[in-house]
Amino acid sequence: MLISPAYAQAAGASTGSDLMTFLPMIAIFVVFYFLLIRPQQKRAKETKLMLEALQKGDEIVTAGGVVGKISRLTDQYAAIEIAPNVEISVQRAAIAQLLPKGTIKAL
Repeated sequence: MLISPAYAQAAGASTGSDLMTFLPMIAIFVVFYFLLIRPQQKRAKETKLMLEALQKGDEIVTAGGVVGKISRLTDQYAAIEIAPNVEISVQRAAIAQLLPKGTIKAL
């Protein structure tokens, strides 16, 4: 025959324990947890608490960069006064930051 048959080699003994083979994957997961997942959960919790604590008269910045003072609040929306007698309605989730009192006057 021109082509000789190929036979599979017998499986060799394991060079390390099963834990050692998964150790790099476990280490990568731990690094991702502490560098990515945990800080994002903390930031989301702080944002949720800030949105729940909003009240009339607070000065805020929206996600779009609009600065204003809260004139009315509902469960889902906030009316923001951006100039005298000019109000816009935004979703509460669109409020990105709570500013210290008097910030708008300093602008």
